[in-house]
Amino acid sequence: MSVFTKHEILGAIEKNDIVFDPPIDAFQLQPHAIDLRLGYKFLIPKNWTIDDEGRRAINVSIDDVAQHREQFEEVILKPGQYFELLPNEFVIGTSLEQIELNAPNLMAILFPRTSTNRRGIDLSLSGIIDAGYKGHLIFPMKNEAGNQVIRVYPGERVCQVIFEELSSPLTIAEANLHGMSAAKYSHIDSGQYQLDKNEERQHLVAGTLEEMKKKFQLER
Repeated sequence: MSVFTKHEILGAIEKNDIVFDPPIDAFQLQPHAIDLRLGYKFLIPKNWTIDDEGRRAINVSIDDVAQHREQFEEVILKPGQYFELLPNEFVIGTSLEQIELNAPNLMAILFPRTSTNRRGIDLSLSGIIDAGYKGHLIFPMKNEAGNQVIRVYPGERVCQVIFEELSSPLTIAEANLHGMSAAKYSHIDSGQYQLDKNEERQHLVAGTLEEMKKKFQLER
């Protein structure tokens, strides 16, 4: 594998091997990375609800898929609005850009910007962007600046993408196959949240890990 410098990145953009929507600007191009901007959509975890019994805590178990998807409240800002991260608050942010990796021999890795971490925002992630990926990116954000409130604005550069060339190309079918099924986060709208594979999760809940591993042995 080899890491793209800005010369290869610009060449790949010119050939539509890498597509950003909206297009990147001069501030975002780094010597061997692209900075991504914060989008307008945030997902805020909900830990309580009101029902017939009263106000009760939301305790999400691994097998409660429907409740897990309802655990987040969606906030969509308008241009000119800001988002304040409360002390110790955890939210899920989204990228302003939608990204497409159209070359069969290209993948990317998502990292936080050090300037973001220095502000007290924990973006402790290093996610893989697979060959053939199309969609927005989501990332966890946590305020770790003590008792301070941190204000962020859509459009801030918060993380960066490093592009790497694979040693051999992948077909579309190969790139889309993650384990036993299609990739969770390819071709998605901004901020969509998905759980792991249902059958795998059912075995974990039932405590039948050995049975699962025997049933789904890796074919060589």
